[in-house]
Amino acid sequence: MIAHLGMYDRPETAAANDRFWSSIRDQLGFGPDTLTREIGFMEAWESPDLLLSQTCGMPYRLRLRPKVTLVGTPDFALPDCPPGYYNSVFIAKKSGGIRTLHDLNGACFAYNEAFSQSGWAAPVTHLEARDLRPGALLETGGHALSAKAVAENRADFAALDALTWRLVQLFDDFAADLIEITRTQPTPTLPYITAAGRDPAVLYSAIEHAIQNLSGFDRNLLSLHALVSIPADEYRSVPTPHPPAFFSSPKE
Repeated sequence: MIAHLGMYDRPETAAANDRFWSSIRDQLGFGPDTLTREIGFMEAWESPDLLLSQTCGMPYRLRLRPKVTLVGTPDFALPDCPPGYYNSVFIAKKSGGIRTLHDLNGACFAYNEAFSQSGWAAPVTHLEARDLRPGALLETGGHALSAKAVAENRADFAALDALTWRLVQLFDDFAADLIEITRTQPTPTLPYITAAGRDPAVLYSAIEHAIQNLSGFDRNLLSLHALVSIPADEYRSVPTPHPPAFFSSPKE
């Protein structure tokens, strides 16, 4: 079996994620002793051995939905977001002169990957709805790497999900050089999933109990406040924008 909670797993949160999984496992009465960290996200999500993981809304609606079972959605208690929802934060460099959303039109956009709801789909949808579009594209491979690219003047702006932005501000020194421009409209946040055919109710109960029993330190660090049920149709209804290939500007 695979237990995989890598979406917000970084050195500063790893121990808290380990404790969270141990609590879930204790409630289940079965499962792997430790979280799996040595395989890629898609490999974990599509594995028939998957017991629990957390995926992004975009791969869930476009690829994974027929292959996995939706378990539940964490509530991160983010500002101006309904329970179980999140949004993306547009960031730029403080010294770069970008201060409004319209300043992003034609500017170099650092994004983590094209299959990301918060790093690509939400910000591009937000821009296109206002008849704006990025210029050159820089694919970085990670949210924090996108923020770092902006801090290092390799891109003009990036978009990070609101919880990742909070963690970057807490732990990455380069965040001091960045400024928040605006935020996208909320969409359902990253859901917990299990392999197709597994009983989601047992996992839901175990996760809910584990969240309720988090220490104050781990709750604040992981921003885990509750577990909610968001129907699959709400994930399906989130718009998907043009892919990077649609934009003719070169990428690095």
